[in-house]
Amino acid sequence: MRATSRAPGSRGPSPVAELVIAGPGKLETPTGGYRYDARVLKDVSARGHEASWLALPEDFPFPSAASMEAALAALKGVPHDATLVIDGLAYGALPVEGIAALARPVVALIHHPLALELGLAPDAAASLAASERDALAAAALIVTTSEATRRVLVERFGAAEHKVRVAEPGVDPAAPTKGGGETPVVLTVGAVVPRKNHLGLARALAGLRDVPWRWRIAGSLTRDLDCATALADEIARSGIEDRVETLGALDDDGLEAAYLAADLFALPSYLEGYGMASAEALARGLPVIAGRDEAAAALIGETAGALVDPDDFEAIAAALRRFLTEPAALRRASNAARLRAARLPRWFQCADVFEHLITRPLPK
Repeated sequence: MRATSRAPGSRGPSPVAELVIAGPGKLETPTGGYRYDARVLKDVSARGHEASWLALPEDFPFPSAASMEAALAALKGVPHDATLVIDGLAYGALPVEGIAALARPVVALIHHPLALELGLAPDAAASLAASERDALAAAALIVTTSEATRRVLVERFGAAEHKVRVAEPGVDPAAPTKGGGETPVVLTVGAVVPRKNHLGLARALAGLRDVPWRWRIAGSLTRDLDCATALADEIARSGIEDRVETLGALDDDGLEAAYLAADLFALPSYLEGYGMASAEALARGLPVIAGRDEAAAALIGETAGALVDPDDFEAIAAALRRFLTEPAALRRASNAARLRAARLPRWFQCADVFEHLITRPLPK
């Protein structure tokens, strides 16, 4: 769909522009980062602009030589009158000389730095950190999803402060949760990877066998097979298999059903770029137990759940026990969650940032 162009200074729709977001694999990949990219493309398109996804090889951020060559060729084929945004899953691994060879301004979209992903070998983390630092210096602009991540990019990765824009994910109004019935349901949404700390949550729940609960895990079990195996082993060792349900990666309808059937949301991550799943939980009135990192603290606050040290299993268990056994505490936090969600950004504000990018010249 195209919008009618308008003369400078006149009222009406913005001039038609083109946005291309490039990233590894399929846009339908069910993670927060891909869902963010998909929503941006949808909303920018709805404003009458051209908006499309450019699929790069799936093995980024650790591409083979052939994949790197294919990715750079695909990026070079993007029309120069389009605004090219490269998702950080690929951008941080691109060589500076490859970015320069594109001979165009490029926008980097960073959900969180690749080098801060847990579970990486030290040499891999160091290599990614160096690559990201160099690539960020080569970007015309950088878009990130939270003020916390902006600070990390500036302070730890040397990004020029004047080049960084924040476009927080939006949250849509949602129906309140109906709960899980007689046995409270603890919901976790996120791929099973070390950074999300499913293992710590399993250990905390194992100490609450005197309390009724069910744990439902929505998220890919194939992103990190070693982590998924360790989680399955911990659940079996703790003797809580009959209380745990792994749902795998869910589409939007499946996620909505999972939120509505939950009583409490728990994801005590070590690091979040923003915390889209937590924001969606808040919108449905679910108290959120999250890791005490800067992005989570800004999102959740002190009354809509609990912020915990991801390595303190006793603290995680105490927060769980409180909400699972004290209906008044659960109710207060649920009300606070809905109030908190009402003040969170909406998706149109995120689209505003990208529309601004594509309708004005980028720095060269």
